[in-house]
Amino acid sequence: MIINKNLKLNLGQKAALIVFLVLLIDQCVKIWIKTHMMLGEEYHVLGNWFIIHFTENNGMAFGMEFGGSFGKLLLSSFRIFAVGGIGWYLVHLIKTKAHTGFVISIALILAGAIGNILDSVFYGMIFSDSYFQIAQLFPANGGYSSFLHGRVVDMLYFPILKGHFPGWFPIWGSEEFIFFRPVFNIADSSITIGVIIILLFQKQFFKPENKI
Repeated sequence: MIINKNLKLNLGQKAALIVFLVLLIDQCVKIWIKTHMMLGEEYHVLGNWFIIHFTENNGMAFGMEFGGSFGKLLLSSFRIFAVGGIGWYLVHLIKTKAHTGFVISIALILAGAIGNILDSVFYGMIFSDSYFQIAQLFPANGGYSSFLHGRVVDMLYFPILKGHFPGWFPIWGSEEFIFFRPVFNIADSSITIGVIIILLFQKQFFKPENKI
């Protein structure tokens, strides 16, 4: 077998590969969770520090909620338009040969956004619910919800630090705190990583052009 050592991916191919791999991993993990675990079930991977905890949410990233059925429809619709905008921007960056790191960051954000949209758009139609049972894929009686009303699957939980706020602490005095409390997924992680990379390397990504 002969391997061409000079084969290199161009900027567009790199971005497409990142989007594809993130979506593949994200959806494979979510489908496995839905078809192997009941809602609320969990596995301790690293003691109490890293837990696979199956939960679903109707709203935004990291389990945040947004306004009931109408809010869910509005949010899903907004996500689709946002993905279209991010996709257009990514193509523009590739055509204008923007900094590779910036293109990769936007590709990570786009992949994460698409990953959660797939849940919202299709999961309600292709899965039965996960309450007190393991969900079925393509159930005979139809899914648990309708188009654009699916719930986003989350499973990554890192409650690294647990304790209580001191009694004198404003608002939350004596209440329990957990860091990191939100349960999230691969798509959320992809978006977060993309944003962090932009924040850390923005000076390199947005160097001012030298004017003569």
